[in-house]
Amino acid sequence: MRTVQELENILAEPSEKLMQDLASLDGDLLLLGVGGKMGPTLAKLAVNAIRKAGLSKKVIGASRFSNGSLKEELEASGVETISVDLLDDQELQKLPNVRNVLYMAGNKFGTAGNEHFTWAMNAYLPGRVAEKFHDSRIVVFSTGNVYPLTPVGSGGASEDHSPGPIGEYGQSCLGRERVFEHFARKNGTPMAIYRLNYAIDLRYGILLEIAKAVKAGTPVDLTMGHANCIWQGDANEIALRALTVCATPPTVINVTGPETISLRWVAEEFGRRLGAEPVLTGDEAPTALLSNAGRCHQLFGYPKVSLRQMIDWIADWLENGGDTWNKPTHFQEREGKY
Repeated sequence: MRTVQELENILAEPSEKLMQDLASLDGDLLLLGVGGKMGPTLAKLAVNAIRKAGLSKKVIGASRFSNGSLKEELEASGVETISVDLLDDQELQKLPNVRNVLYMAGNKFGTAGNEHFTWAMNAYLPGRVAEKFHDSRIVVFSTGNVYPLTPVGSGGASEDHSPGPIGEYGQSCLGRERVFEHFARKNGTPMAIYRLNYAIDLRYGILLEIAKAVKAGTPVDLTMGHANCIWQGDANEIALRALTVCATPPTVINVTGPETISLRWVAEEFGRRLGAEPVLTGDEAPTALLSNAGRCHQLFGYPKVSLRQMIDWIADWLENGGDTWNKPTHFQEREGKY
């Protein structure tokens, strides 16, 4: 892949299983918060899957659309768009009642010093959305940040692990889950809680951040020495297929790759590919933010794109001057301060 268009084409290529799952669902799809990092590629994947399967469903993307060109880009790809401030209840209530909803709205970065807005987005708004779409299936985007740090040798927190979020961002995300769960039980709304960490695109993500540091000769802090990740195309597909496992009470799914990844090893792998000696600082802590995605892989199979493939693609992308986004993940954060 040498161009953004080639990357987007790969991210939007549906599998046969995705097309079969979408064919099994009644109704259109609505993506709330489609303007985020994952939303545009997820919407385009849904459109392509529906087209290739010969289905007549609509894909609707709702967002504030602060990026002026994104609305036109999505519409050109076949996504119907609605400009909306979801915190404005009058605007929220005007949204069409759609059978299948993916709730992607939320706030993470900038939480420190603006905690009230993060709680409004992540814990208040879910109740309003759940009431509005009480007759829908809802896939609720969440995060592995609802878990505490776990021992590196444990394999990560499974869905049965007690939540223990560190910091107000993680706490507000657990609030989002609990509020949606309340309305799932109250109204009988089938839901799936989609706990993601971390999605990888060639333009952003923890692997790119390490590769850029290695290439530039800047230090890579190894204190948070281990992590999980998954190719964004696989994460997008799982989000759509999760509509088929919505239930009451909600089905909880950890979404990530199968490996507990050593970031020291990742830095060394990028060093070999980029012809640079990694500058490593700090010692690996015995705990890290880790998730066990065994349930996800049982339901949907292993990710199609492997860790080594992601590393190869990112190294090649960087070497050839591929476009990147200045959207750091802050994966090194151990105090939950975002």
